[in-house]
Amino acid sequence: QVQLVESGGGLVQAGGSLRLSCAASGRTFNSMIMAWFRQAPGKEREFVAVMSRGATTTVYADSVKGQFTVSRDNAKNTVYLQLNSLKPEDAAVYYCAASAALGAANSRNAKNQSAYAYWGQGTQVTVAS
Repeated sequence: QVQLVESGGGLVQAGGSLRLSCAASGRTFNSMIMAWFRQAPGKEREFVAVMSRGATTTVYADSVKGQFTVSRDNAKNTVYLQLNSLKPEDAAVYYCAASAALGAANSRNAKNQSAYAYWGQGTQVTVAS
């Protein structure tokens, strides 16, 4: 069983930055594709970013390209999401997700929640305007 624990959320002023972390345990970290999703109040959870096992491939949602950066440290079993130039519409609960079964981070399914068997509890990001 895989455990994912997110941290780093909080309250930030518009234009500010945050770095989210997701620590994984229970399975060889570099065997898993890691992704971030977010869910704003009253909205469905949406894909944000995904990174391949070896950190060579990243895919972002169009809405966050150039603004967010995903990275991972396989030695620390941790994936990160750097959030820059935050806007009120970026406020959401951010979830880390992991998949050992996905073939590739740039596959069509990598943006689908159903492709991920493991999820963290989420971390709240609030952006004050």
